[in-house]
Amino acid sequence: MSPRRQNPDNRTTLIDAAARLVAEGGPRSLSARRLATEAGTSTMAVYTYFGSMSAIVREIVHDGFARLQRLFDLVEPTDDPVADMALLGRIYRHNAITNRHVFEVMFGGSSLAGFALTEQDRQHGRYTLTTVVDCAHRCVAAGRFRREDPALLAHHMWLGVHGTVLLDLGGYLVPPYDVNLCFESQLVGLMIGAGDDPVSAATSVTASGSRFDTGFGGGFDGGFGGGSGQAT
Repeated sequence: MSPRRQNPDNRTTLIDAAARLVAEGGPRSLSARRLATEAGTSTMAVYTYFGSMSAIVREIVHDGFARLQRLFDLVEPTDDPVADMALLGRIYRHNAITNRHVFEVMFGGSSLAGFALTEQDRQHGRYTLTTVVDCAHRCVAAGRFRREDPALLAHHMWLGVHGTVLLDLGGYLVPPYDVNLCFESQLVGLMIGAGDDPVSAATSVTASGSRFDTGFGGGFDGGFGGGSGQAT
């Protein structure tokens, strides 16, 4: 008898429900019974898909980075690599907002005590940065960024955007220094900090906003909201 085929929609529903439980109530809130109730399924389905609570936390992390990578993959390289870099930053923010609970578990750190992530789990996330490193290579090759280790430049981009996202999700950025103002200014500042000149950096960041608004020419299923990367 062939094994029963798993429904990928059920798996995604369980991952999202588990992420919400952990993000809102901590690891102790995660149990097979409660997860099944939240997801509208059975406890048997929970164990069929994931086997254990520790396994589902790891799956949340892996699935979260996979979602981010799928969005990164939609960015086709252009002759303006700095705009491509800014677009990756917008996507990172968009992904965090639209998958907020998954994002919070991905970077939960000590809050996930009892479900400790392994170095292998974290390396799985670091692989996503390869897209940003490749873009940094192109920025350097185009003479827009200074000749520095592209991987280090990519880490600077990650650190900068990630910090703004955390403050945004925490509700710390309010008018007159709201998240949109800070984020747009930060993108320009990151490009200048990497070696680009101010005028070119501002022009490329503006261009990335236009591309974000149009969903890469309609290539993104679901739309993006405003050019700042704010989800609607």
